[in-house]
Amino acid sequence: MITQLRFLLIAFIIAVFVFPLAGVMAAGQDRVYITTGQHKISGQDALGAKKAAVREALEKAVQSAFASVVSQQKLGKSLDFLYDQLLVHAMDFVSTYRVINGMVHNGAYIVGVESKISLELMEKHLHDSGIFNQDRNNPKILLLIGEQGPEDTQPRSWWWQPEGQSYTSIAEKSLKAVFDQARIPLVVTENNYPDPAAYHVIFSAMDDQAAAMAMGQALGADMVVFGIASAQTSANRMGNEKTFEAGVSFTVLDTDSQKEVIHTTATATAKSINSQGAGQALAQAADTAGQTLKEKIQMFWAQTMKEKRSFDLYVEGDNFLIRFIALKRQLKDIREIEDISPRELGSSHAIMEVAYKGTPAQFANAVMLKTFEDFGIEVSMVSDDAVKIRFVASPVNNAAPQTSKDGANMNAAQPDSSFQGSDKGQGIVQETLQE
Repeated sequence: MITQLRFLLIAFIIAVFVFPLAGVMAAGQDRVYITTGQHKISGQDALGAKKAAVREALEKAVQSAFASVVSQQKLGKSLDFLYDQLLVHAMDFVSTYRVINGMVHNGAYIVGVESKISLELMEKHLHDSGIFNQDRNNPKILLLIGEQGPEDTQPRSWWWQPEGQSYTSIAEKSLKAVFDQARIPLVVTENNYPDPAAYHVIFSAMDDQAAAMAMGQALGADMVVFGIASAQTSANRMGNEKTFEAGVSFTVLDTDSQKEVIHTTATATAKSINSQGAGQALAQAADTAGQTLKEKIQMFWAQTMKEKRSFDLYVEGDNFLIRFIALKRQLKDIREIEDISPRELGSSHAIMEVAYKGTPAQFANAVMLKTFEDFGIEVSMVSDDAVKIRFVASPVNNAAPQTSKDGANMNAAQPDSSFQGSDKGQGIVQETLQE
């Protein structure tokens, strides 16, 4: 009995320290977990207790998988969804499982279970349920797709092309449809192509990756899908019908790390009596590649979101409400911010939880670059888990400082204890911040 219990404990330790890493290398999008479960035996029903214990172990694996695909902030906000919708359908996400060992101990049945959980199915369920939303949980994409049809002497593109050459891309249209269905936002929509020169970006060639990433950053894109699509007539014929072959090759660039992170290719063929077959083949190849890109982009971005740091942002100062709203508007322009969640809001202070891709010091530097019309920002403290800022009067503002009813100068530094506890003005601030 003691030996069996020790075996289960060893299996649990392996699950904690070894298998999360092994799960990353599992085939496809399955991740391996080893978990334990136990259930009290009612009467002589050991078999029923074993089944219940296995179910508990599998629910633990699904819970761990859920935590691996959502950010820390989203996890905290979605606990009700986890318990009400995911765990009650835990078997929907279990690809395979096996019971490592089971035993009766102190009137309960205990099991160790190795399972493979489908992250692909879980992410799809999260998207369909709205847990992943377009603005916060998907990256912004810039499409740079060059295309060459059977009658083109060279690929056409909107960012680098001979003067007077028109640009319409069948492959790009297919990718847009795939990304739109997946709620992945694009920074260029409805063929409103910008002029790279207006952003001081110059392409030395159509496949200039450095310029592509610079263009992506200028347009606020998190990732750039950069590639080529081409179609040509095949030698195969049948009567008046021609066969057209198409191929696409897409590379995804991460504008933050300035690296290639994803690459995929696809081919397709189509038959037609005219050049429409080339378009059909291009659309099919791009759709196939787009489905693969969609899944890989979502997985990459989910992992990127998990790696973003979160810390507390403390804000205080005079004329708090108006200035805080102005600050909030400016923070929207810092694209490294994933989420800002209020933890405490009062009429003269706020505590926010910030999910940021970078360090608190980098965040503080980004805030310091923001300018405001009639006040300034003083960063009073930066640590590994918090940033404190105070609103201060603008140097050109000669207005007398406001004083409280007891005559204290409101511009004077307040003790950190001002962030403890709520304020009677909290309701007013919350309503105003919904803008």
